[in-house]
Amino acid sequence: MSDLTQNTEKLTSYLARFGADGVQNHIAGKTLPAASGKVFDNASPVDESHICTVAQSDGTDIGAAAQAAKAAFPAWRDMPATERRAILHRIADGIVARAEEIAFCECWDTGQAIRFMSKAALRGAANFRFFADRAPSARDGQMLPSPTLMNVTTRLPIGPVGVITPWNTPFMLSTWKIAPALAAGCTVVHKPAEFSPLTAQLLVEIAQEAGLPPGVWNLVNGLGEEAGKALTEHPDIKAIAFVGESRTGSMIMKQGADTLKRVHFELGGKNPVIVFDDADLDRALDAAIFMIYSLNGERCTSSSRLLVQSNIADEFLAKLKARVDNIRVGHPLDPTTEVGPLIHKTHFDKVVSFFDKARAEGATIAAGGERVGDKGYYVRPTLFTDARNDMAIAQEEIFGPVLTAITFDTEKDALRIANDTPYGLTGYVWTNDLTRALRFTNELEAGMIWVNSENVRHLPTPFGGVKASGIGRDGGDWSFDFYMEQKHIGFATGQHKIPRLGA
Repeated sequence: MSDLTQNTEKLTSYLARFGADGVQNHIAGKTLPAASGKVFDNASPVDESHICTVAQSDGTDIGAAAQAAKAAFPAWRDMPATERRAILHRIADGIVARAEEIAFCECWDTGQAIRFMSKAALRGAANFRFFADRAPSARDGQMLPSPTLMNVTTRLPIGPVGVITPWNTPFMLSTWKIAPALAAGCTVVHKPAEFSPLTAQLLVEIAQEAGLPPGVWNLVNGLGEEAGKALTEHPDIKAIAFVGESRTGSMIMKQGADTLKRVHFELGGKNPVIVFDDADLDRALDAAIFMIYSLNGERCTSSSRLLVQSNIADEFLAKLKARVDNIRVGHPLDPTTEVGPLIHKTHFDKVVSFFDKARAEGATIAAGGERVGDKGYYVRPTLFTDARNDMAIAQEEIFGPVLTAITFDTEKDALRIANDTPYGLTGYVWTNDLTRALRFTNELEAGMIWVNSENVRHLPTPFGGVKASGIGRDGGDWSFDFYMEQKHIGFATGQHKIPRLGA
């Protein structure tokens, strides 16, 4: 029996748990359908087959979840941090115990290859453990003495928060947002992406089994224009953490303006990987390929623009093309698959539309540029060459396994091209010249930069972008800066002179 056959049999048993009721909401500790009774269909991008129905919630359901989060907040806020830490560690234990189930469901729901999703649940567990251990120190502040006062600071959780997560690697990104919110003492209303709702239900079930009190974590499924909009406008929700498109982030900011919502946005990117002629070219090639074609190219930190120095471009691009042509596209539960199907027909249509744009703009499709098969949303890994940075394929986020290659002559040219985009999430610089690396990273407009490396995530470091790529930072205490309010208290140390008016 092949690995794919065995995995398919396991998947069938895991999907059976969704049964006739499909994916429902979890509000105040109870599993509930949408108040309206409405549902929408969830299909797999692998073969376009029906998976289950999903609760199509609206403002009524969001209102109930927000009320539950508000009611649960005081007790969760005041719970000893060591007890919150213990609960979060039990959630992590539950994730590890169900890691295979999570991975299989995520593969079928999103089209991501099992070779990457098999570790996604374990990364999610690590997120919970990291922030669990930080919970006891979340309120720690500073002592800032002045000549007349002992000034102290502390942090307090902001209150009920809304978390809106995307359809790419939804499980891991949900843990990345929700774990610090819970560790800080906030309660949560989570609205997952409608394209990939399965693992959000698994995650909230794990949390409830770990002893999380009712109402602390509420799950409401639905469409962005209904449930999402209601969440961003609800007056009891004090902040919105969102991962997704820059255009949607702008809409959420407008929707939350009337209630003065605090927002944290992790948005789009058109990230450059810059390869200078003095770099370790074999390692640069490996990293460039990995950062655009892994996870089906559906990642905000993908290196979607390759800037390669002109005197090495021919040889580098020839090796790149050969590697791209060799990438294995296939069923996501096949362990040998490197690229699976795109998430949904809507997104598939968007990605393939750039093939005609590339031709119209005069770029060369050096590899790929076509659909694979006639069932499911598979796209051949694609490489555009002979591109300019003013082309749509270099300016717009494609969010698929599509790389645009641009040549440059000098360091100045490379910097100008790299910065000439609305986005500024990540950058990847390949050079063995230390002074060049220092100069270039200082002027590169990106919130995160890796030198001679692919994206290697370290949880205590700040994660986020500049320009249209986002607002705020995740990671370490940066997460607590968002989910908590700073408070200052000044204690007089003596009888300092107070100005007397009207005396």
